[in-house]
Amino acid sequence: MLRGIHPLLGPELLHALRTMGHGDEIVIADANFPASTLGCPVVRADGVLAEPLLEAILTHFPLDTFAPASAFRMAMVDTPDVVPPVCVSFQKIITRLAGDFPVEPLERFAFYERSRKAAYVVATGELQLYANVILKKGVVRKEELAQFG
Repeated sequence: MLRGIHPLLGPELLHALRTMGHGDEIVIADANFPASTLGCPVVRADGVLAEPLLEAILTHFPLDTFAPASAFRMAMVDTPDVVPPVCVSFQKIITRLAGDFPVEPLERFAFYERSRKAAYVVATGELQLYANVILKKGVVRKEELAQFG
């Protein structure tokens, strides 16, 4: 354990978050997501649910303020205009921890295509359907690190 680091962030995930640069994307994926077949590195978070993991990541991870959109969710296949409850929760967590970033819907296969280009996919144990979100990393400003000299 380390002080100031959310306990859900294990060593592999901390490494992934730390190595990502501005504009890189990370996918938080539910248990049904085809994480291992997309081609990008997969970090396992078995037994961890998507909502608390999103919260843990956003305690340390800035979203991109320069991009037109920095958070994306998978739209439901048969009812793309319906926002699943888990995605409503994602939006509340993002707004509370990162600011006014709307979670943009992407059609299922467009979501998979965007995920192929992600720096990492985090495969969770989440069983809620459509509990998938992509985050685009922003910059950490000098003043945010002032406590470290």
